[in-house]
This record gives sequence, C-alpha cells and structure tokens, in this order.
Amino acid sequence: MARSPALLLLLSLGLCCTGAQGQRNTMEARFLNRNMKHPQEGQRLELECMPFNIDNGVSWIRQDKDGKLHFIVYISPFSRTTFPRNERTSSQFEGSKQGSSFRLVVKNFRAQDQGTYFCIANINQVLYFSSGQPAFFPATTTAAPTTAAATTQSSHVNKDICMPSSEPGTSSENILNLYCEIFIWAPLAGVCLVLLVALIVTIVLCQKTRRRRCRCKRPPNGKPGAKPCVPTRHI
Repeated sequence: MARSPALLLLLSLGLCCTGAQGQRNTMEARFLNRNMKHPQEGQRLELECMPFNIDNGVSWIRQDKDGKLHFIVYISPFSRTTFPRNERTSSQFEGSKQGSSFRLVVKNFRAQDQGTYFCIANINQVLYFSSGQPAFFPATTTAAPTTAAATTQSSHVNKDICMPSSEPGTSSENILNLYCEIFIWAPLAGVCLVLLVALIVTIVLCQKTRRRRCRCKRPPNGKPGAKPCVPTRHI
C-alpha cells in the first residue's frame, strides 16, 4: 500500500512527459501573412513551415483537389534547395531557411497551384508531417436568374393543356388530350340530340295539325243562303 502513491506519481510524470514530447514534436505549415484567407490569382504567395527541429531539412509538398501529392522542393538546414529532377532553381517556386522557419514562395499563384500545402521532416528515420494549409481561390457565388425563371414559369402556367405539343407525348399527355376531346365533343353531341328531339316533336305536331283542318263542302253552284258545314273534330 505504501508503494501506491509513488507508483501513481511515476505514472503521472510519465504521462506528462509523453504529452509534452508529443506537443514538441509538432510541425505547422501556414501563410506568412496571418491575415490571408484565400490567395488571389497572379499574386506572390509566401508560406512558412515551423518544425520542432531546425537541424534537419524540410520538404514541401502539395496535395491537389484529386488527392494526388506533388513534390515541390527540399530545403536543407543550410538553405540549399533541390527541386524536381535535381534542379537547383525553379521558375515558379522559391525555397529558403529564415531563422527557425523554412519558407516556400509561389511566384505567380495560378489555378494549377491550388491545393493543400504540407511540409515534411525526416528526423531519426521518422517522417513528421505538418498540419495542412489550404490555398484556394475565393469561392465565387452567382445569383440565380429569378426574373427569367419567373417568366418561364408563368408562360408554362398560361399554356393551354389542350394544345398539342411538338414533342413526343407521354401517357399522361395522351390522357389529358382524351379528356379534352371528351369535354369538347360531349356538349356538341348533347346539343345535336336536343335538336333532333325538337325536330321530331315539331314534325309530329305538324302532322296532327293537318288532320284537324276543316273539312267543309262548298255551297253547290255557289248558291247563296247555303249553310256552312260544321267541321268535324276527331277526338
């Protein structure tokens, strides 16, 4: 039981030392201008890498939008630079060591230079990666054409659903056309039927009227004083 406090103290010291060592073994890549958020096209972009051990060289790499890694430059502790293909200089990039920071300069920032920039240090055969610094153009937002959309929508609303379309119709359009034909021809058929019934009734009434006409005989030889005959009615 007496050893428990001592054991706890040793464990606490071990954890503290491990945490402190983890904090010391961190690297950071960032813009040299702390107020910068997004680089502009064509500007001179400067980044710096802050390693925890300046006695080793640092390599700069870029990760593009597709996730591919591109080697840019290796900067030695004596500020000597090595670019791809063992070149000492580059027309697009510059590298140098300034005090405790290793700096990368993009001379003319272009669209193909966009990505996330990292710095890497090989210390005791262990690779240490820095935090990533995104470098992208500002996002451009375009306003939606509200007026044109409203005009197009109103034209679609005002369009008659019974108008035939030049495009090949779907089944729903065929059903609408069928309903339109029914709405047009059904009233016409009803009117024609009413006219036909009225015509038949008129013909029947005319025939009955002819049968009820007066059947009187003319006075013989046109003599006066002859009594007119009384018309006979058929009941």
